[in-house]
Amino acid sequence: DKSPMDAAAFPVSYKESNKLVKVTYSRPQLKGRTVEKLAPTNKVWRTGANEATEITFYVDVIFGGKPIKAGTYTLFTIPNENEWTVILSTAKNVWGAYFYKESEDVVRVKGTVSKSKESIEAFSIAFDGKDDAFNMYFGFGNTLVTVPIKK
Repeated sequence: DKSPMDAAAFPVSYKESNKLVKVTYSRPQLKGRTVEKLAPTNKVWRTGANEATEITFYVDVIFGGKPIKAGTYTLFTIPNENEWTVILSTAKNVWGAYFYKESEDVVRVKGTVSKSKESIEAFSIAFDGKDDAFNMYFGFGNTLVTVPIKK
């Protein structure tokens, strides 16, 4: 598959069955293109490829400083040079961001942008942190976006 489906979860230990969050997404690859070509600046992006990315919280959390109820949401982003707007939406089973409606937004938070030392060829989402305070990361090209999450 050109943009294979993947998932990321926290905690990442396979020994734990008490997941707090899980993301299901497809991973576009740069293949000589720029991040801006695949995730245009100042436009709503599906945060991956193919179907829009879905995020499930198994408990209530504080996502980027805002309270979020347990449940499944579609995750959209608006890339920008210094910060990305990260959107949780009630939209379900949508292809891309073609039918995105701001009226379906649950919350918008800011993701902090930093530069990765090495280029990330395939768009990636990962989690890292402690039991009740962790970060979600988006990585693509030399762009690394961080959103804090607390239980």
